[in-house]
Amino acid sequence: MKFEEEIQRAPRGLAAFGVFLLWGSTMAFLAAITLTWRGTVLDRVWDLNPAGHKQLVPFGAKAGILFFALGVTLAAAGIGWFRKLLWAWRLAIAIIATQVAGNIVNILVGHILEGAVGITASSALLFYLLRRRVRDCFQETLAGLR
Repeated sequence: MKFEEEIQRAPRGLAAFGVFLLWGSTMAFLAAITLTWRGTVLDRVWDLNPAGHKQLVPFGAKAGILFFALGVTLAAAGIGWFRKLLWAWRLAIAIIATQVAGNIVNILVGHILEGAVGITASSALLFYLLRRRVRDCFQETLAGLR
């Protein structure tokens, strides 16, 4: 099959979601670096989310390690996504389903607006991922390698 035909057959948003996974990985790695090694020029990025920084700073390097693990997970999902591997599709579903659950918790603890916006966005992404047309773009391979 020619590349142009494959692009036409692929559902809209497939590449955008892969970019979203890799962008999330980059942001997680940035958070990991700034929480582990404080006082660098990269700390200015927290000006975009001072409340998040205030909540995470007490955990320091421990939070940094978790964000590093998240970055690795998102990077793996993004790379596998672009290679159209079935395990990457499954991992993406797990990641977004976790986000849906986190947004439900936000609502339950009183962060109604943040939770409502988050659950709307993450549920829409989950709905997109679960579409048969999206799933059919991914294929099982021996040990997930091609």
